[in-house]
Amino acid sequence: MSLFNNITYRAVLDSHLFSYTEGTLCCEDVRLDTLAEQFGTPLYVVSRQSLVNQLRAFEAAFAGLPHFTCYSVKANFNLSVIRTLAAEGCGCDVNSGGELFRALKAGVSPDRIIMAGVGKTEQEIEFGLTSGVLMLKAESVSELRAIDRVAARLGKVANVAIRINPNVTAETHPYITTGDSKEKFGIDEAELGEVFDLFRTLPNLSLQGLDMHIGSQIFDPEYYVAATQKLLDVLETTRLLGFDIRWFDIGGGFPVTYDPQKPATPIGRFAEKIVPMLEGKGVTVIFEPGRFLAANAALLLTRVLYKKKNHAGKEFFIVDAGMTELIRPALYQSHHEVLSVLRHETGVVADVVGPVCESSDFFARHRMIDDAAEGELLAVLSSGAYASVMGSNYNGRLRPAEVMVDGSEVTLVRRRESYEQLVQNEM
Repeated sequence: MSLFNNITYRAVLDSHLFSYTEGTLCCEDVRLDTLAEQFGTPLYVVSRQSLVNQLRAFEAAFAGLPHFTCYSVKANFNLSVIRTLAAEGCGCDVNSGGELFRALKAGVSPDRIIMAGVGKTEQEIEFGLTSGVLMLKAESVSELRAIDRVAARLGKVANVAIRINPNVTAETHPYITTGDSKEKFGIDEAELGEVFDLFRTLPNLSLQGLDMHIGSQIFDPEYYVAATQKLLDVLETTRLLGFDIRWFDIGGGFPVTYDPQKPATPIGRFAEKIVPMLEGKGVTVIFEPGRFLAANAALLLTRVLYKKKNHAGKEFFIVDAGMTELIRPALYQSHHEVLSVLRHETGVVADVVGPVCESSDFFARHRMIDDAAEGELLAVLSSGAYASVMGSNYNGRLRPAEVMVDGSEVTLVRRRESYEQLVQNEM
């Protein structure tokens, strides 16, 4: 029996515009094997309509709140991805001068960009202020002083939000939790008195917003409830102190499905909890979805180079993509579904591994997958977030091309790197 009669396999593809047509996996109306022939492999394939659908679903869930959705550029900073979401009315959340440059290059108006980052340099602060971003989010007393110095030098008053660490430890991978007081992010609650006093002595700062972010892949809405209540308590304090807070930023971290056996909590469940808490508070709520919008909007297309079996009977599919294209399995032990582009009636338990000289270079361990032949194509799903952006040239590997599919239309949105580009900046 075909593996794809299994409901969990079908669930992976539901609503993300990747589906089988006459036995071949397609992105929207385009066959993936056709894309491989035209652009080669490895290849990132992005569904434009999936990006749009995810954003619209998010907006519909929170329609009851005055809010501003800022796409978290760190998830996928391809210019075409940013442009697609900006055209739907989305702003941008950037974490560095480079991400700010990308957002501006994509045509996003600076007053629709918020600038975060726990370690912004003075050069990055200046870039943000001279560009005219909506506000800078500060994460320490020292950073507030640095922003004031730069603003004074430029003759400006900087609009600032303070990121508060709510000390809420969400159940997620320890590397992607950000709201715990043991982590580097945000200003500790105990420091807030000093921070509010400081604003009265720094004339080049204007406190405009409060901000938090508790991590990524948060499945339980109750963690947001707890952290939001803490931020609401801070909002009340700031108002008693005479500050006029316009923006209330509760970050991102909303979950997506990577493993069909562990489906993500629907976004509506988060809205049911959060919207009643924030209605009528006299602020505009900022959301920063990144992974939620991009993760399942793309896949990584790779070709099987070799198949082998060791003395213990363990089977390997060696493919031409690796941890240099998608490091999440190595870094977070994360699950990504791996499907054969051509359907097969038989499967095999195997490891899907890359060509990089590391034992951690794998996409799947001991996984039942279609028994594809050497030279056939596999698709690594959910590769739209924290894949290309975390890529590297380790082992002298070339960064792949990226294409965006819109119906039957295909656009090359990033050219494949060349060997010459590997050394172009070296003296």
